[in-house]
Amino acid sequence: MAIDSDVFGQGVAVITGAASGIGAGLARRAGALGMTVVVTDVNAEGAEATAAAIEAKGGKAHAEQVDVSIPEELDRLAELVFSRHGEVRLLINNAGIETVGNSWEIPTARWEATLNINLHGVVHGVRAFAPRMIASGQEAWIGNLSSVGAFGQMPGQSAYTVTKHAVQAFSECLYLEMELKGLPIHVSAIVPGMVRTAIFDPETGAGEPDNAAGHRSAMREMIRQYGMDTDRAAAIFLEQMAQKQFWVHSDPATAAQIIAGRIAFLKDQIPPIMPDIARAIAVD
Repeated sequence: MAIDSDVFGQGVAVITGAASGIGAGLARRAGALGMTVVVTDVNAEGAEATAAAIEAKGGKAHAEQVDVSIPEELDRLAELVFSRHGEVRLLINNAGIETVGNSWEIPTARWEATLNINLHGVVHGVRAFAPRMIASGQEAWIGNLSSVGAFGQMPGQSAYTVTKHAVQAFSECLYLEMELKGLPIHVSAIVPGMVRTAIFDPETGAGEPDNAAGHRSAMREMIRQYGMDTDRAAAIFLEQMAQKQFWVHSDPATAAQIIAGRIAFLKDQIPPIMPDIARAIAVD
């Protein structure tokens, strides 16, 4: 029996990177359930469009332009949200970018952007919001966007993979910190499988090496053919979060397969295993 409407039928949700993709899907779902949604993104027009879509369906939302790669922007957001709403029930640190290219060929600016958005955006999102959530004394939920990529290796996607391994480890430690302190903050690692988003679209790859285009195109086509619908994935994620699950999956079978491979890799201490798809789409 679904309980998401009971758990997330009221209160305030803050979702980063919600102009498109999984973030927009999560924002729409939270709004449909009855939450007041603070839709944030560096893309102000996209955030406004998501908020407008929620309001058009009778929900409550407002948009804020936020660059999660700047810690002070997350401090500003937390101050604004808590001064306006008093407390936050649901925080989802979703903002992220994919970066394609051999690790030694990715320019400094793109490396820094990937680390700052994907990893530091999550870390500082928690740092800015968690103290206020704790001080409110209310039960609350934090979801951090991990990935099936957090449990494997993928040549040509090293920058993204590094950040997702780190987000997974951070989320595990955060869960234990909340448990150790006996706090009513439920932490989830959201682990999408293949979801139909624009993360591999050409325009999102600015600053990558020129030879990354073929890899990006192949991954985009694979997502188009086999990816799960974004709104369906968002509904699955929020239901599992409502059940206070740490592991939140859209494709548990694929995740289990990848995790099993990771366990064998660590147990046997063998060299990294080349994913089946890697040679077919390898960066030159």
